[in-house]
Order: sequence, then C-alpha cells, then structure tokens
Amino acid sequence: MNEIHREFYAYLDDMRLITILLPYSYHSGDSARFSILNEGKEAISLPINNIIGLNNFKKYECELAEPLKFGVTYEIQDEHGNKTDLQIGAVIRSPEFDRDFFYDGNDLGARYQKEKTVFTVWAPSATKVKLNLIPPGKETPAAIDMERGAKGIWKASIDKDLEGFRYSYLVCVNLKWTEAVDPYANAVTVNGEMGVIVNLEKNRKEMPELPSLESPTDAIIYEVHIRDFTIHLNSGVKAKGKYLGLADEKSVDQRGLSTGLNYLKELGITHLELLPFNDFHGVDELKEGVEYNWGYNPLHYNAPDGSYSSDPTNPYTRITELRDMIEAVQKQGIRVIMDVVYNHVYDRESSHFEKIVPGYYFRHDEYGMPSNGTGVGNDIASERLMARKFIVDSIVFWMKEYNINGFRFDLMGILDVETMNDVRKAADKMDKSAVILGEGWDLNTPLDPGHKANIRNAGKLPRIAQFNDWFRDTVKGSTFNLYDRGYVLGSGQKSEDLKQVIAASVGIGQGKEGLFSSPEQSVNYVECHDNHTLWDKICYIDEEENEETKQRRHLLATSIVLLSQGIPFIHSGQEFFRTKQGVENSYKSPDKINRVNWDLRGFHSKSVDYIKGLICIRKSHGAFRLRDKALIQKHLSFLDTGESSVMFALKNVRSLGPWSNIVVLFHHIDRSRAIKLPEGVWHVICNGKKAGTAPIALPIEGKLFAEPLRTYILVQE
Repeated sequence: MNEIHREFYAYLDDMRLITILLPYSYHSGDSARFSILNEGKEAISLPINNIIGLNNFKKYECELAEPLKFGVTYEIQDEHGNKTDLQIGAVIRSPEFDRDFFYDGNDLGARYQKEKTVFTVWAPSATKVKLNLIPPGKETPAAIDMERGAKGIWKASIDKDLEGFRYSYLVCVNLKWTEAVDPYANAVTVNGEMGVIVNLEKNRKEMPELPSLESPTDAIIYEVHIRDFTIHLNSGVKAKGKYLGLADEKSVDQRGLSTGLNYLKELGITHLELLPFNDFHGVDELKEGVEYNWGYNPLHYNAPDGSYSSDPTNPYTRITELRDMIEAVQKQGIRVIMDVVYNHVYDRESSHFEKIVPGYYFRHDEYGMPSNGTGVGNDIASERLMARKFIVDSIVFWMKEYNINGFRFDLMGILDVETMNDVRKAADKMDKSAVILGEGWDLNTPLDPGHKANIRNAGKLPRIAQFNDWFRDTVKGSTFNLYDRGYVLGSGQKSEDLKQVIAASVGIGQGKEGLFSSPEQSVNYVECHDNHTLWDKICYIDEEENEETKQRRHLLATSIVLLSQGIPFIHSGQEFFRTKQGVENSYKSPDKINRVNWDLRGFHSKSVDYIKGLICIRKSHGAFRLRDKALIQKHLSFLDTGESSVMFALKNVRSLGPWSNIVVLFHHIDRSRAIKLPEGVWHVICNGKKAGTAPIALPIEGKLFAEPLRTYILVQE
C-alpha cells in the first residue's frame, strides 16, 4: 500500500488552496479542468486560479469553496479521467491549521491505571491510526483501531492491566502507513525501539529539602557528563559511568581524597548541570562501553537513556536509578539542572514527530525545504502551537516525575521567545527558584529576528539566563581562534571589556550598552563541554611557557568567573586543569579523551583548595551576587591601577555580608607591581594561591604588592 504510482500529484497547501503538478511527460502537462472526489462520491469542480510553468511540471493552483474535512481521503480527477490522491501538503504549516487543530488537553501519551490504560495521540493529518500493542514476553502485536476525535486527537482505551506492554502507533497519512513511537512515551525498550507502559507511581521520590535560592545569582553551576565523571579507573566509584555511580556519596581515590558526588559536596557548588540523559542516539545500549556520545542526538524526550543504567533492558531500572541519582545529589544540598535538546532531533525523516504528523514539527524555508540552523539537518518549529506545547509539557513532566530543579537549553536561539517565556511560566508554577538558562546564539533559521530566543532578544526573556560569549572571549580569547588572546593571556586591550563583563554585561558607565538588563541573565564561563578546554587553549597558545605560569593564567580565569556579577559556570575538572589532549570536539571521542581524570584532582589539590576558597567567599557575601542592575551601579566601581590590570571595589556592602568594603584585583600582567589601595586598613583573604573567609596575611594599607598573574581580594570589616 505504501508503493503508489501517480501520473500526477495534488497537494492541499492551504485551507482553500490545492496545488496540482502535472509532469510535462503526462499530456504535455496540460489539463483544462479538475474535480475533487470525497471517498468516491460525486465529483465537485475545482476552479483553476493560476497556472505556472516549472522546470519539470506545470503547476495549477485551484481554489476550494470551503475548507476540507481532515481525516478523510480525497481524490483529484483531471480532464483525462485519471485520478490521484490529495496529499496533505504545506497546509500543515499554515497558521489556520495550527489554530484550528491546537489541542490543549493534558492527556497525551499513555495514561496508565491498573484497571485500564488510555492512549491519546495528536495526528490531525492521518486518515487512520492503530495502536500496536505487544504483551510482555511476546513478539506478535495486536493492532487496535483508534478513534478520531476533535482537534485531530486519536484515542484508544484498553480495559485491562497493561503494565509492561510494549506499544507503538501505526499511522496512515497520504495513503502511507508508518510505525512510530509515542512522542510522549515515558519509558522505552532497548535503544528506544518501542514505548513501554509503566506505572510512574512506583519509586516516585519526594524532593529532599534544599537550601534556599533567592536569586539565580546565588547559583554556582558545575557541568558534568554522567559517564565522564566516574568512568576513570581511580574514581573510587563502583558503578562507573552510570546513574548509580554519580549517586555514590562516599567515593574516594587511592589517596583517600574525595571524588564524584562526595567531592562536589566539598567543593561547595549549588547546582549540578548534567549533559542530556533523555534517550538519545549514538550509543548502543547493549554494547557496554563500545560507543560514546555526549547525548545531543535526542530520540525520546521523556524517557531516561539506557546507557547509564545497570540494566538497559528493564525500563523500570532506568527510571529508578535516575530518580535515585537525582535524590542522592539533592541530599547533598545540590540542585540538578537537566541539559535539554528541544531545538532538533537526531534525524528528521525517521523521527516519530515526522512519522505521525509529516511536515508539522520542523521548520522549513521559503522554498519548502527543511531549515538547518542547528547544523544537524533540522530545526524544531517551536513557534507552532503543538510543538510549543510538547516542549512545555516535557519540562513539566521532568519537574513532576524526577524533581528536576532547572534546565539548560541547547541552542536556545533556534527556539522562539514565546515558547521560552511559556517554559518560564510553567516552571514557576512548580518551583519559582528553578534556573532556566540556554545558548542564545543567533542562528540561521527562518524565524523572524525579533522572535528568536537569543542574546539579542534577552530583554524579551526575563528570568531566563544566557551563556555570555562576550565574557568567555574577553577572559580567554576567541573560542574559535586558538591564537586569539584574552585578558588572562595578556591582552591589555581586553581590560575595558573585562570591566563590563565583571558587571554582568548590563552596561555600566555613560554611553555603555550591555547585553542584559539584569545580572540574573548572564552565565559567566570560560569553558564547557564544547570546544577546547581552557587548559588546552593555554598550552596551545603558549607552548613554551612553564607549567606554573600556565596554571596561574588558568586560575586567574576561573577566579574571574567566580567573582564577577552574574551566574558562575564551571566545567567539571576545570578547577584541576582538565585536558582533552587537544581534542576540540570530543562529542564521540573515547573515554580516554573525555573522562574526568581523578589523578589530576590529587596532583593539583592546592588548586582545588583555592577554588573551594573562592566559592566559599562568593557564597559568604551577597556583594558578589547582586540581583539587579541598580545594585551593581550603587555598589560596584572600578579603580585605577595605572596599567591594564583591573581592580574594582564593592562599597558599603555590610548589609549583604560580613565585610563593609571589598576590593578585588585581577592582575593579568606577568610581572610584580605595587598597586595603590583605597584609604584604610585592608585584610587579604585571597592572594591568588590561597582563599577563604579568614585573613591569610597581616593587615595592609596604602599599597598592595601584587605578584604576576594573581587575583587578590581585600576586605574591611
């Protein structure tokens, strides 16, 4: 039935427009009249409004007197007596279709109860839909007709206990049958081949009590890939590379130093951001350790990936172990941020969205071709109502079922402003402290520039944070040009930019424009899973420099991240000079490249202690965590150092923490200097080697003797 021979082609391209293509090889592409038949009934004449000559076809545009009924098979007949089926065409992407078929119910997917399960799928362009149901231990499916309802919804209710049954949908669109997994499936078989019906009430967790979070600027985010973090031989973790490995709260290395989750608690971070753990392509779940992937190839958005599970063949094991991992992290007082990839799917043509509603969920250009702003062959059309609904529904699902505390949106600039604001509203209903952040890059996707959820439109995205590439490139130099030197690599030309990014890029000083209206929108970072690690860039650009100098530059960069206004973001292992052996894009590189090397944690324990101290200082005083632009303008000012090193003061801040005044110096010059201090006696609590809330040297006044490539923090009590 899927192999259909057509002499000519007909498409419904708008609610009242049928486009007919006649090849020149068929009656020279000529026809004087067309008619439409409804399932073999009497033909109705179609007025021809326009005829256009194309390279291989003659195109006829015909007007409908009134919109057609969806879910019905129509045929188009030409003057020669031949017929072709009317296919659902560009109408699927029309605003009228979107409006007429928007479904606002909360019952999509398989809703399990012991006595019955109700299946609901949105497939407005389908003429038939069947539920494909397979009992546990069996291979022969039963195909059950689903009933079409309003708004393109299809339903089937099975009055028996279906726990453990596998299922899929058989969908007929344009006379073609395809099998698809439910986009709302919350459990799947190995490698995501079918959905599985589970009882989510089993092992559902109550969220542990967490420390208060009054503002996103109170967050210190630490990015981790689940496998990378514990797979190293000396991680001290038993379930290496797994959900349960990250849940191990007592792991130590061979020296007895903390590793894994135990280490994170000691470090003092507030948020653990995890690379994608929803079901993704790129790792065969039955071949342990053979393949590696970061997880940015989404298959099923609402089901945990099996490669991190101890038993990927058991859907409940994935669910239970993921819930256990999240609970274990939260019990340490650390919130969990989920990295989500709603901007694209692994493969458009084979995606379940495309199989169920062809042409709807993906963005197309003016010529009807799929757009590729993501660079992977497809862009999710988040501006379409049911695509937007899916994204928001998915966010709510993860917060409800897994107690997720925040979301990092991959390539957020592909998505639209309204969708992201709806995400923020939905998250607020469940947890107003949830942190929402994303990559707001301006990508080439056919969406109105004013509607893209990118940095340029940050003012339209209140309480949604963005990765600050201005901060990143100012501090270390361009990510995409290894030879470009940022501030920590000696560029004095970056000093003025550094002042702006220290102030959360909100624009301070007369005539200065910022990226953001609030420090709560600026995610400050110098490295993440993408691109070279900071250590690898430093080694590449200054190959002949000695190890100590490289480490000083590196620590200077991390200190700028932690002491600037905004939201600090640290890549796992950054605090002990993580390397990926120079590999720039390690998304599918082996463990030896991607793993967090816990031996380095021991080798660089002084560096780790220093970063712990900086984190402690930031958490101890609200002056480092100002929540709005007005407070930054009130309390933060820059001091003249006589050269390109940057020094700033936080004045009259006793109400925000233990010190009345604070001075911070980022001395990026590779020689020592005496730098004039503001009046009064100052206590040094950070000297670029040690940091903490207690003084580490005798009080000083007048001048500070600054060593090369060091950060200093001085306070007045």
